[in-house]
Amino acid sequence: MGEEFVLAGAGFAALLVLLALRCPIGLAMLVVGCAGYAHIVDATRLLAYLKTTPFFLFANYTLTVIPLFIFMGALAERGGLARDLFVAANALVGHRRGGLAMAVIGACAGFGAVCGSSVATTATFGRAALPELRRYGAAPGFATGTIAVGGVLGILIPPSVILVVYAISTEQNIAKLFMAALIPGLMATGFYITAAAVTVRLRPDLCPPGPRVPPGERRAALRAVIPVLLIAAAVVGGIYGGIFTPTESASVGCAATLLVGLARRSLDARAVIEAIKATAETTAMIFVILLGAEVFNAFLALTQAPDLLAVWVAEQGFPPLGVLCAFLFVYIVLGAVMDELAMMLLTLPVFFPVITALDFGLTTEETAIWFGILVLSVVGIGLTAPPIGLNVFVVSGLARDVPIGATYRGVLPYLATDFVRLGLCVAFPGLSLLLVRLLG
Repeated sequence: MGEEFVLAGAGFAALLVLLALRCPIGLAMLVVGCAGYAHIVDATRLLAYLKTTPFFLFANYTLTVIPLFIFMGALAERGGLARDLFVAANALVGHRRGGLAMAVIGACAGFGAVCGSSVATTATFGRAALPELRRYGAAPGFATGTIAVGGVLGILIPPSVILVVYAISTEQNIAKLFMAALIPGLMATGFYITAAAVTVRLRPDLCPPGPRVPPGERRAALRAVIPVLLIAAAVVGGIYGGIFTPTESASVGCAATLLVGLARRSLDARAVIEAIKATAETTAMIFVILLGAEVFNAFLALTQAPDLLAVWVAEQGFPPLGVLCAFLFVYIVLGAVMDELAMMLLTLPVFFPVITALDFGLTTEETAIWFGILVLSVVGIGLTAPPIGLNVFVVSGLARDVPIGATYRGVLPYLATDFVRLGLCVAFPGLSLLLVRLLG
């Protein structure tokens, strides 16, 4: 047992060294995985493994859902759907104290139902909403912090690319994970809106109310978002109702978003080509990381360290919730210094067997789904928490005159609600599993 853990530990150490040298995470996992695989077996068997693994990995039909959801989000961004959502939300609540911030959060939640990417949601609303927040006198750090946090809803509200990757990595049902994510995602939206309202009530200067929109303009703004709401209902409702598989739902969403953009003339040939290029770049990045994770996981499987660790933890009699909380703490720490997708793929081969071996009073499938939602929650925390916070860097790139420290201060009230929500989801698994049990 000792030799297996030494090999696995050496692999993780080598991986961390490569990451410290700024090697891309996908390439780093691929190199370490190949070296470890060749050390345990031999180079000939490694080459035979590499000859077939990439093909069978990328020929997996389930993987097509990733570029489809990314493409749908890219089309929605370039088709102006995000701006329509913000205008409609602003027309409803923008005249209230802190209403502009609430409008950003509500619009981000709506956009998350057709996007699935946190970074894309942050960048989109950085362009669509930040000028309006500034025009009406919102404090710069509070404005950028609100957009960074709102961007997290891009993955918390299904569909979510992170959940798709989790489902593929752990061989879980994508539709059930999307069902499980809805209630925690809506909780996040409600908590963020509450945090904005409370913060602005304590400090009214952070986000003064905007002007009241005339009834006619309000009705026009609401009519403009009907297409995006229908697309969201078709995508998410189709999955929940069993009408579409996730891949079919993503295809329907792409076609509907494209048709709406063309009909409204907000999309042209150039915008569609840009969306295709952006989709190709993001998909290639994700697939390289998936390949590196697959090879690294094969190396870990040969060491048998994850399975032995799961057996050892189960034999020690540690409280299951204690083990779970320890793993979530590790995720929060790693999420502050590492890319979220890479962090998840790096740790799942070790953490997932341990979690599913523990007794939480749930079935193995329910435990896997519940853990996926918890991982999604801590990934969301990592997207805004210092010192890295990818969403913070994205919005800071759009608002270069706002110090990054001010944005992090603007994030803090929302971040506090993230930990409350995470605690509730840990204490009450039914929050994540209710829809799965009703509809699954």
